Amino acid sequence: MIMSQSNSIKLPNMSNYWMPFTANRQFKSMPRLFKAAKGNYFTSIDDRQILDGTAGLWCVPAGHGRTEIATAVGNQLLTLDYAPAFQSSHPLAFEAAERLAAYMPAGLDRIFFTNSGSESADTALKIALAYHRVCGNPLRNKLIGRERGYHGVNFGGIAVGGIAGNRKAFGNGLAGVDHIRNPLDIAKNAFTKGVPADGGIALANEFEQRILTLHDPSTIAALIVEPMQGSAGVVVPPAGYLKRLREICTQYGILLIFDEVITGFGRLGTKFGADYFDVIPDIITCAKGLTNGIVPMGAVAVKREVYDAFMEKSPAGAIELPHGYTYSAIPIACAAAIATLDIFSNEKLEDRAASLSTYFEQAAHSLRGLPMVKDIRNIGLVAGIEFEAIAGKAGAMAFATYLKCFEMGIHVRFTGDIIAISPPLTIEKSEIDRIFNTLANAIKSVAAAGDAGLDASNYLKNEQAWAMHQSL
Repeated sequence: MIMSQSNSIKLPNMSNYWMPFTANRQFKSMPRLFKAAKGNYFTSIDDRQILDGTAGLWCVPAGHGRTEIATAVGNQLLTLDYAPAFQSSHPLAFEAAERLAAYMPAGLDRIFFTNSGSESADTALKIALAYHRVCGNPLRNKLIGRERGYHGVNFGGIAVGGIAGNRKAFGNGLAGVDHIRNPLDIAKNAFTKGVPADGGIALANEFEQRILTLHDPSTIAALIVEPMQGSAGVVVPPAGYLKRLREICTQYGILLIFDEVITGFGRLGTKFGADYFDVIPDIITCAKGLTNGIVPMGAVAVKREVYDAFMEKSPAGAIELPHGYTYSAIPIACAAAIATLDIFSNEKLEDRAASLSTYFEQAAHSLRGLPMVKDIRNIGLVAGIEFEAIAGKAGAMAFATYLKCFEMGIHVRFTGDIIAISPPLTIEKSEIDRIFNTLANAIKSVAAAGDAGLDASNYLKNEQAWAMHQSL
């Protein structure tokens, strides 16, 4: 590995930027900075090529530096840079909605644009609550989420989300929220390849038992779940689970929301997780891959009958849904979305992901038997490698492995005691091999070093040299 020369690298002043979901003090003592990206690779600030094993932050399915999207955005900036979204609009907003509606599962063809997955989740929850109210059922005001669920970081999303660390700093959040059990069962399903075969129906039936025992079902507005829980560490639902949830929601008049911010746009080898599991929800949220991560944009797709209820039951001339954002469907985001959908159409990226999924699965499960590896889970082009917990050092093994991989030229994602792999759908087989071979070597290296291997300061010696600027 070529070591950086501190006098040849100019770092930004890192004092002012409060980084999201980051240990700021640790990061700023040994920063990991990218300055360029193309294809499946980042270029680090010291000119190393870093293979992107995470598609950015799950959001660059078509690979980096796509000229088609950049050109569309650049041309749009010089044509119409901004148009207000309230009581006026622009043609591209309607074209983007039409294109996205055609990409969605059948029936989900009414599109509300947002700027992120977090906004999409909160928008979907508000639509669900408002839908029941406009239909004359204002007592349907409870929301059900799932343990270990992730629905962004706005108050609605963290309320129905089930990751404790994302909630404990912010108080009670929304009232009237409950959670069902998450589908991860390592004791029964460890090292399952793909979808676990057993337990799905019984697990879904717990939802029905919970709402009948603890809630009047007629008070529940919606159930929100991710088809595959990504941020919680790649939790794949057992066979039949989502179909049974759909049946229960239909029986009791509860709207079913799929949060597809991660599973949308080809990640599972289909357009959406709803397609993969053959389950059609009432509402789908998406973001990330919608613009290939180029411009912030999210969307909420609803069934036509949900939209029609607002149009038919609201007073004439009234704003049917008093909700929206200054940057909803801004022209450059619409241009980026249309260009991205063109790439998916032309390159059949969903089919490409599906064709690589078996190879990817075999590569992921080649890590079985390595030190500390407790479980491996996979579906489509996503895999989670979970480590044995270390008393008093939660997440230390995964973080050290992440740092070692970065040092070795691979970017992976860590969450708790889990490493997640979700490369661009443009990944090649040789690059899949490189990701998992590097990950194997990193795991062995960290484990062999014992306590020293868990010490973050022992990694990234080249990046640590950059910190010299702080003393200048």
